[in-house]
Amino acid sequence: MEVVIVPALKDNYGWLLHCKATGATASVDTPEAGPLLKELQNQGWKLSHILNTHHHWDHTGGNDELMKAFPECVVVGFAGDAERIPQIKHKVVEGDTITVGKLTAKVIETPGHTTGHICYFFEGERALFSGDTLFSMGCGRLFEGNPSMMWKSLSKLMALPGETAVYCAHEYTEANAKFAVTIDPQNKDLAMRCAEVKKLRADGRPTIPSTIALELATNPFLRANNAPVRKQLGFDPSTPDVAVFTEIRKRKDNF
Repeated sequence: MEVVIVPALKDNYGWLLHCKATGATASVDTPEAGPLLKELQNQGWKLSHILNTHHHWDHTGGNDELMKAFPECVVVGFAGDAERIPQIKHKVVEGDTITVGKLTAKVIETPGHTTGHICYFFEGERALFSGDTLFSMGCGRLFEGNPSMMWKSLSKLMALPGETAVYCAHEYTEANAKFAVTIDPQNKDLAMRCAEVKKLRADGRPTIPSTIALELATNPFLRANNAPVRKQLGFDPSTPDVAVFTEIRKRKDNF
């Protein structure tokens, strides 16, 4: 699988996935049609699929224009959000699989940011397209879901293989790093990641993809069961993980 990053709008990333064996190409979300069309032309690829993670305009805004350019393209999205995803053709739920040429993705329902958010996990390629559920050192704001819902969703992603690459939908990493150190100030892995991110952004380079292992080591939203994090927040070992997560999300909302 070849993956190409396509910056769009202010801080969005579109992702083009290409199956070299068959020529099939998918776009994970469509924040903006223009940059995606330009990259498809540069690569000489024909768009066969659009894999939408959720209904927000900065993830589906290019669907209509891309479908005009590639009318045979199949738009995939969560069945429960079918009325909110433009041009949807293939409605999916938890555990369904999507094939892009010879590439196969498993659908993981991850409500929280929205009630109908899904992620796409290409197990053979160890690649997760996490939309606005999991960011590098962050997670999505809870616009439609609640903390319990989001913690359950993140827990699914935490269980994926550590080497899994995480392709999220926004370049929020540097801002997330500034918050993360207030929650986990003694974390040496976090300090190293912050320094790396600062240099990448200074050089105008993306900080994505990350990996599940790196997120487990540095992302405060995945570290609700970590003793130093709990101590920093004033929670004892008996406090449920979801309560710690809820406090971290609340602090980020007000950061």
